Amino acid sequence: MHKSIIILGPTSSGKSSLAVKLAKNFNGEIISADSRQVFKDMDLGTGKIEGTWKKIRNKSFFVYENIIHHLIDFVSPEEDYNVSHFKKDCEEKILEILKRGKLPIICGGTGFWIQAVTDDVIFPQIKPNPELRQNLKEKTVLELFKILKKLDPKRALSIDPKNGARLIRAIEIAENLGKVPEIKINRKSNSRKINNQSIKFLQIGIPVNKFKLAEKIQTRLRERFNAGMIEEISALTQKYNLSKEKIQIFGLAYTLIPVYKKEEINRKELFNQIVQAEKKYAKRQATWFKKDPRIFWSDDYLIIENKIKKFLRANNQL
Repeated sequence: MHKSIIILGPTSSGKSSLAVKLAKNFNGEIISADSRQVFKDMDLGTGKIEGTWKKIRNKSFFVYENIIHHLIDFVSPEEDYNVSHFKKDCEEKILEILKRGKLPIICGGTGFWIQAVTDDVIFPQIKPNPELRQNLKEKTVLELFKILKKLDPKRALSIDPKNGARLIRAIEIAENLGKVPEIKINRKSNSRKINNQSIKFLQIGIPVNKFKLAEKIQTRLRERFNAGMIEEISALTQKYNLSKEKIQIFGLAYTLIPVYKKEEINRKELFNQIVQAEKKYAKRQATWFKKDPRIFWSDDYLIIENKIKKFLRANNQL
């Protein structure tokens, strides 16, 4: 049986640096599981690592500290890239990495994306409906939520009512199928098959005290502000033809910075509102991960390292 490591946790918890350290020690390559870092020209806005693109074996890889990273900085912000796309791409990368005799290390904070891979979540294969989307795109999130609630009250209870893009997709599926199919999650097994290859996962979560995490979020955001985050996001909205719903899915910073540029709020207000949004996002991430009893939680590197060694030895991979 093949093995794969997953490093997860809330934003600003130190996932990326831990994953890089483990990749160096265990001959690994990293697969990013971040729903915003897949997009190009969104570096400071998403807290992306400062890597470079290199050509290796006729393929392009994102490289940071000599470690290959996959599924980062490769999608145009105008494109629709969702969890079903990620699942397919991630599975392909896992098999590619294993074929090279290396350890796949999935790293990220987008819990549902990770779980889609570990639990082989099956998504409804409904193609986008351009005409329906055109009719819906000018509606407010409240109007979209009311439409979905009428079509599928059960799905309306579980969806983020402020996420326009997800509301439109849910309406699209409900219009086609009559309702949004319930996704069944299996949180018991640590293994599954990908193209007839048995893969066992070890999920490692980084616990962070909420007060320390709040400090980290503020410090990290201040660094990103000083590095030019406001200018980067302003340039993004000018370069690409992004809908209101698309901008909303990228996070509050992408919604607020154009407001700041119009001088409707000041820099301090902008900073504080984004900090609060990041803290709420981190809380949602922590809530999601706490539901999964398979996650091994530790912030001690030696404990994590020994856990991985034991996990790999069980299949003679170390």
